[in-house]
Amino acid sequence: MGDCELTEFERDLVKSFNSYFEKNGVRAIAYRRKQHRFSSQFVDILVDSIKPDYYIAIENKSISTAKGAKKLYFSQHFSKNQVERIDTFLNKSGRNGYLAVELKQGRGKPRQAFMIPWNVIIKRYHEDESGLGVKEIKRFMEIERNGEKYKVGSFFNEDL
Repeated sequence: MGDCELTEFERDLVKSFNSYFEKNGVRAIAYRRKQHRFSSQFVDILVDSIKPDYYIAIENKSISTAKGAKKLYFSQHFSKNQVERIDTFLNKSGRNGYLAVELKQGRGKPRQAFMIPWNVIIKRYHEDESGLGVKEIKRFMEIERNGEKYKVGSFFNEDL
C-alpha cells in the first residue's frame, strides 16, 4: 500500500464531497490537512460546516483484496496509538467520525469504498478485535462510483 494510492483515494473523496456541497447548495467544505514529516495529522479528511450533520472527520484506508487481503487489521493498517488519537480528536472536536475503506480488487475490476461509523471502529478496537473482515466491511454503506469518481451523495442521503 503506497502513499500515492492512499492520497489518490483521499483526493477523490475530497473532490466528491465538495462537488456534492456545491451542487446541493450546502455550506460546507471538505479538505485534507497538509502533512508535515515530523507531526502527525489526526485524520485524513475534515469537513467543516455550521450544520452539525456535515461536521465530520474521515480516516481513509485502502486494502488490496486482489493481493489476498481478507481483513483490515488495526495493528497493520493503523500506526501505533492512531485509533486512540483519532477517537480523542473526535471527542474533543465534536465531529462525527468515519473510516472510509477502499477495496482494490485488481486490474479490470472496479474499486469499492465503504463508510464505517467511527463508533463501530472504536468499539471493535476496545473489544480487542484484530480488525474488520472484508465481508463485514461490505455490509456498511457503499460510496457509489460513477466511472472513476466516487459520488458521496448516497452517503448523505442515507446516513445524515
